[in-house]
Amino acid sequence: MQVDYNNSEHVDEASDFISNLPDECLACIFQSLSSGDRKKCSLVCRRWLRIEGQSRHRLSLNAKSDLQNVIPSLFSRFDVVTKLALKCDRRSVSIGDDALVLISLKCRNLTRLKLRACRELTDAGMSVFAKNCKGLKKLSCGSCTFGAKGMNAVLDNCSTLEELSIKRLRGITDGAAAEPIGPGVASSSLKTICLKELYNGQCFGPLIIGANKLRTLKLFRCSGDWDKLLQLVTDRVTSLGEIHLERIQVTDVGLAAISNCLDLEILHLVKTPECTNLGLAALSERCKLLRKLHIDGWKANRIGDEGLISVAKCCPNLQELVLIGVNPTKLSLEILASNCQNLERFSLVW
Repeated sequence: MQVDYNNSEHVDEASDFISNLPDECLACIFQSLSSGDRKKCSLVCRRWLRIEGQSRHRLSLNAKSDLQNVIPSLFSRFDVVTKLALKCDRRSVSIGDDALVLISLKCRNLTRLKLRACRELTDAGMSVFAKNCKGLKKLSCGSCTFGAKGMNAVLDNCSTLEELSIKRLRGITDGAAAEPIGPGVASSSLKTICLKELYNGQCFGPLIIGANKLRTLKLFRCSGDWDKLLQLVTDRVTSLGEIHLERIQVTDVGLAAISNCLDLEILHLVKTPECTNLGLAALSERCKLLRKLHIDGWKANRIGDEGLISVAKCCPNLQELVLIGVNPTKLSLEILASNCQNLERFSLVW
């Protein structure tokens, strides 16, 4: 049957079909679209504008200072947002405490917050935010200027926090006088902690030690001697299944401490030149569940056949092995091939 699209009766039928589609169905359709397509759909009619706004749970905003002027109207439309990203470029003035507090009043159901280069935020603003958004589950901060008091306010109020990622938090005081961070009520729920490029990352020690459900710990380019802290952490937190260490001061003593984590499955040792065959062997002898191992030896020649042979003999479940700047010989490679029957990925870069 051919349809005459010039016939107004058929056009009305098509229009009725769309208009009779339940709001829930339209919302499901919008949620499967890209951000750009959602914006275009919101311009079709007032109904679509309303439904698109009420079904948007994720929002990313340019966090320039003038954002504060539109926060009331913006969050009147997007009133069910649970995941929010606030990003400001380095050349602009970011939002301040007043804007963040206003957002927290409008988004009390917020579960995820990402802050990037919000350099005007202070401890006071973060403290009020934490009291208003106690259901927060994930917090990611990069290049912000609030400090330990703001961080502790989040940890003291957000009892369901599961993931914490901190990069270049400028407000943390360096040296022995730095205020310790944590543990707080969040320590009982935290599963992932990621610290990057912190002058005094060890002030997070109380938080890491107190996070008894911690599964993933990632430390990237954080100053200080980490051996002692890793010993304290692994004495208390034995549930760790994934550890990333990159460009931090850690030796075989730290690797021996990590060997207390018998459930360890993923280990990344990247540019940690003080780690040797001895430490890797001590770890592999106890962490028999290891599945993924990445080593960037930085051409220090301190990890080679001896450590890899220990891994091959003790970790039969190994599925992924990445070696960068490591110089294994035929001896260790043959034992790896023979003992690690589940190996799916092997990468050797020199």
